[in-house]
Amino acid sequence: MKKVVIIGGVAGGASAAARIRRLDEQAEIVMFEKGPHVSFSNCSLPFYLSGVVADSKKLLMMTPDSFEAKHNIDARINSEVIAINRADKTVTVKNTVTGEQTTEDYDQLVLSPGATPIVPKLPGNDLPHVFTVRNVVDIERLHKAIIEQDAQNIAVIGGGFIGVEVAENLRLAGRNVSLVEFAPQILTPFDEDMVQILHKEMVDQGVELIVGDGLAEITPNLIKLNSGKEVAADIVVLAIGVRPETTLATEAGLEIGETGAIKVNQNYQTSDPNIYAVGDVIEVYHRLMNKQTRLALAGPAQRQARAAADHMYGIPAKNKGVIGSSSIQVFDYAAASTGLNERTAKEIGLSVEAVYIIAPDKVGLMPSSNPLHFKLVYELPTGRIVGAQAIGKGNADKRIDVIATLITMNGTIEDLKELELSYSPMFSTAKDVVNLAALVATNLMAGRFKQVRVSDVRRLVEEGAFIVDVREVNEFAQGALKGAVNIPLGELRERMEEIPTDVPVYVHCRSSQRSYNAVMALNNSGYTNVANISGSFLGISLYEYYQDQVNNREPIVTAYNFK
Repeated sequence: MKKVVIIGGVAGGASAAARIRRLDEQAEIVMFEKGPHVSFSNCSLPFYLSGVVADSKKLLMMTPDSFEAKHNIDARINSEVIAINRADKTVTVKNTVTGEQTTEDYDQLVLSPGATPIVPKLPGNDLPHVFTVRNVVDIERLHKAIIEQDAQNIAVIGGGFIGVEVAENLRLAGRNVSLVEFAPQILTPFDEDMVQILHKEMVDQGVELIVGDGLAEITPNLIKLNSGKEVAADIVVLAIGVRPETTLATEAGLEIGETGAIKVNQNYQTSDPNIYAVGDVIEVYHRLMNKQTRLALAGPAQRQARAAADHMYGIPAKNKGVIGSSSIQVFDYAAASTGLNERTAKEIGLSVEAVYIIAPDKVGLMPSSNPLHFKLVYELPTGRIVGAQAIGKGNADKRIDVIATLITMNGTIEDLKELELSYSPMFSTAKDVVNLAALVATNLMAGRFKQVRVSDVRRLVEEGAFIVDVREVNEFAQGALKGAVNIPLGELRERMEEIPTDVPVYVHCRSSQRSYNAVMALNNSGYTNVANISGSFLGISLYEYYQDQVNNREPIVTAYNFK
């Protein structure tokens, strides 16, 4: 009879235990968790702060009793594995309540201890009003402190997924929230041109968003930033990031990879073939970057756990690596991404182009129709799709899941252009936004027209470039680029003589669709230096708004327009 010991529960450890049981009814399975909860929804933790999850007990997925009753798995809580003796194939376990130490033998061992929140070595990091969020105990402690102190001013440090979700839920709970991020933007899976939408949404919802500035010191009632700025803070939540919990593996002499996480082979075996590792503690192969990386996501952890369990029983698993797909709700917006963003693709030396389009997420006649911002990143000259980002009030995740599937299948923009997707006016448009992005991409790659990015528009305006706005007169009157010439698309052919042929011409509308038609009409009428402004006025307004506020700079528009 095989005996498998698993260190850590939640997504990786619990999934491995359940799969082993399904494969082997006779195996002895022992799972150790150093905390009081062996299985919980860690991705749902922030939602307890707002009351979206009304009771912290609902965060618990399985208890030791339910593991025993349903799966015949011996799940032991408050049991910290403090040492691995590889020679004897045993682990030393400390009861965190009594301090008692025991020894447990194993035939095979699975490491799934997860990752530990990073706490910077700064003055005040150990004050009692400083918290991190890793498990149910953490979120209960934070929630209790906020209620008992009636804390009104809360500073969240870190603009990753956890930081943004904590900030959002605290704001929904009626607290004054400051979100501080050292990088120039929050949520680094998104490119700069896309993330400005989320920056604006955070500000519009009342969050004090501070980017490009880092934490320097924590005091009892405020935080001090590198810039010297002081922010009131009754409570401080550190969400700077996590590091893999590799202490056990290091002390046991297991090989640590180049990223600082445990190195595993294609079957998730460590350098000791009797010890497997899964989840946040390991490094994984990124199939697009062609190198090892770390990916702290529940979905990959569960797949890794299943593959490791299968390998124990001789079932082959194909390890294709990871591409990094994720999604998040930011107040009224859904945001999702997959693969590489444009910034990362260029940093690693890929030759890529990107299209940014804004299209309805469903037929415009439908009352719930909203713009969906979609960016597609593809390789030149192959057209292979390497990434995408979507942000909108509708189903952004649905579109990204389509692209994630294509990336996994090595799909190209030609494949995406011809992809047959389901359609109903209530769910999408006949040509879905992902198909439209592929059409734009194929036209660009074929050289049928040229584009410039929203990030280039400020420079064009300041240089006095010739910009044509093909929106209707009433749209133009509500807000326009300074210096732009308004020639509605319906009047373009009669007024072409107003457009010079000896200088570059840049065309935009509200979302780039009318301006694309205008560009093609000009190209087919002898104009040779015409470009469409990707994202057009809606994209320009969203891109410029937050940066204009934080940099206190003169807007390049007479008025922003977000509709």
